[in-house]
Amino acid sequence: MEDLQIVEEIKKILNKIRPYLNSEGGDLEFLEYKDGIVYIKMLGACVDCGSLDSTLKDGIEALLVENVPDVIEVRNVLDSEL
Repeated sequence: MEDLQIVEEIKKILNKIRPYLNSEGGDLEFLEYKDGIVYIKMLGACVDCGSLDSTLKDGIEALLVENVPDVIEVRNVLDSEL
């Protein structure tokens, strides 16, 4: 699968997750896909949420890895890392 196709699939799945995050006062921003890793930035209430790690690994990462074969990991990028 070409990177452009992979990014399209990633964005499609992230857009399906977005309403759930929005309902909790949060959101996410897709930053980049590189070497099997999806880089996102969690926003709003998600930044300080106690369930952030669970949401990221058990929710977002699990969905992407299951549905986009080239994805191996999802990483949350903090403001200090930009």
